[in-house]
Amino acid sequence: MKLIALTGGIASGKSTVARRLAEHGAVHIDADGLAREVVEPGTPGLAAIRERFGDGVLTAEGALDRAALGSLVFGDPEALADLNAIVHPAVRELFARRIREAGEADPHAVVVYDVPLLVEAGSDLSWDLVIVTEAPAATRVRRMVELRGMTRDDAERRIANQASDAARRAVADAVIDTGGTEQATLDQVDELWTRLGA
Repeated sequence: MKLIALTGGIASGKSTVARRLAEHGAVHIDADGLAREVVEPGTPGLAAIRERFGDGVLTAEGALDRAALGSLVFGDPEALADLNAIVHPAVRELFARRIREAGEADPHAVVVYDVPLLVEAGSDLSWDLVIVTEAPAATRVRRMVELRGMTRDDAERRIANQASDAARRAVADAVIDTGGTEQATLDQVDELWTRLGA
């Protein structure tokens, strides 16, 4: 089994690259998806968040109210550390289970872990390959404004709060330049897949 980390800044084309790798047969695991899954209603994760932060972080339907929780942890390092201590171990456990399942289904599986904050969070996992998606900041800001409805200031702030391109490049085994056309990005992914010999 090959274990690949896919990372990159916000709006740098990770989803496009992940989708193409999945089309080639890779098993795609999304870190953000795992983080949502471990706090769904009925999970120990949501119960622990409720116990720590109170009923005010739940919607009327009993789901996590992300905005309410965000307002509690934003600017409060201790509260954020408490939240991370609940969510991160649960995500790691779920990730390990997904890896195990992929390996049981196919011992030669190529597993792509789409993990936006790989550099920021650090990782003790041993990756066979780290792929970084990269596009100029101006392109990423435009994507966030046009495709996600963000203001320019919000978009620029999001980029500034993430690791730099240089920091990501330092951990990269392969860099996919997503600043051009979508086809140019897909061509780079296809070429990388061929090199992997998967």
